[in-house]
Amino acid sequence: MITNLGGFKMSQHKQIRIALNNCGVIDPENIKEYIARDGYVALGKCLTEMKPQDVINEIKESGLRGRGGGGFPTGLKWEIASKNHADQKYVVCNADEGDPGAFMDRSILEGDPHAVLEAMAICGYSMGATKGLVYIRAEYPLAIKRLKVAIEQAREYGLLGKKLFETDFDFDIELRYGAGAFVCGEETSLIHSMEGLRGEPTIKPPYPAEKGYLGKPTNVNNVETYANIPIILRKGASWFNKIGTEKSKGTKVFALAGKVKNVGLVEVPMGTTLREVIYEIGGGIENDKKFKAVQTGGPSGGCLTEKHLDTPIDFDNLLAAGSMMGSGGMIVMDEDNCMVSVAKFYLDFTVEESCGKCSPCRIGNKRLYELLDRITQGKGELSDLQRLRNMSLVIKDTSLCGLGQTSPNPVLSTLDNFYDEYLAHVTDKKCPSGECKDLMTYFVIEENCVGCTACARVCPVGAITGEKKEVHYINPEICIKCGACEERCKFDAIIVK
Repeated sequence: MITNLGGFKMSQHKQIRIALNNCGVIDPENIKEYIARDGYVALGKCLTEMKPQDVINEIKESGLRGRGGGGFPTGLKWEIASKNHADQKYVVCNADEGDPGAFMDRSILEGDPHAVLEAMAICGYSMGATKGLVYIRAEYPLAIKRLKVAIEQAREYGLLGKKLFETDFDFDIELRYGAGAFVCGEETSLIHSMEGLRGEPTIKPPYPAEKGYLGKPTNVNNVETYANIPIILRKGASWFNKIGTEKSKGTKVFALAGKVKNVGLVEVPMGTTLREVIYEIGGGIENDKKFKAVQTGGPSGGCLTEKHLDTPIDFDNLLAAGSMMGSGGMIVMDEDNCMVSVAKFYLDFTVEESCGKCSPCRIGNKRLYELLDRITQGKGELSDLQRLRNMSLVIKDTSLCGLGQTSPNPVLSTLDNFYDEYLAHVTDKKCPSGECKDLMTYFVIEENCVGCTACARVCPVGAITGEKKEVHYINPEICIKCGACEERCKFDAIIVK
């Protein structure tokens, strides 16, 4: 069954394409194809039929909230920037997408760059800004190329530059490149990086809307947020706010990845459950294994379990469940994933990406990682579990920016939902999932071993002994747990405990 929502179709797979409406449909390097699908109609409507405050009111009425993770009401953000007067204001697009497994913003820029340019010009008109800046990481060469092409084409068609649509409104856009620092996804860090300074956050207030790029009022939204703007102004706020939930309007794009059959980008109405995304859109767990957890919100989010599968996806419900929306990463895990190792992986990422400005993040996260590392090596103690929780709460409460304030979420959520796994690591010195190499021991099942010597021949350290046609043995003191013997054995004679 296909439902038509004013030209936007919701398929039987429960997806609605709004932010991704043109991706894969048009040639992103041909402005004529974007225009043929009502491109720049919204900008023309704003400049010729609406006052700046009318534009802001329409975005406020739509209920659109920032898709970069914070969820701040977009129209309110624009209004605050519009009320701060200055000789120059700036519109900034945050295209510094750095979550592991996330590729939503990059895909929009590669597939529909004009939607973002049009939205930035609309934002500029609403708040009185004439300059736009796209902060994009240099690791996205295709997105950069297509943005450059789109900017040049828009200038050629008079859709960027001077006197747009023969009005007195001027607006142009430039690119600024990031070096891949995760912390520069935070708006004050991003602004400092664009200014040529070290990418470090500053305490707010003042907010960028008051004092941002070069000390001037600046509005910062991410790519997906801007991608919704032209459609809202074409279709109307009342059309958009009928999609989603009471407090979270519209759709959200997720990068579905991990142990799920169908991976890739999905765009679903707010309020769609995790179960619907994973099992109906994602097709269920790969190799029909048992679902274990789903990580939403990237390194800043938490791991949700089977009991959370019927949770409607929106800003408030995910926070209440112990995770967050984030920018839209969604990584699915099965029974073979060790949740202690998952928490350790995200902490390793956070430690590497911390700017180091504040002690709780710089030192605290390092100590958290060391505790987790010790536990996965079988060297942890029961008291370490309470230490993990206490330290996580202190880091959340005292860190300077969102990176540090949310970095302990993977630890806290796995402690809450998978405490038994932590106990097994510290009391039994076992990894129930068999993923922590230091806690694994390889054994030979005597009744299955035929003495073929295949395992001994592939062992790189000579840990396996035994004569031909006799039972072989593995010396745990020498074994480096590479798994080569288990892979080579054709008789299921080697197991891991």
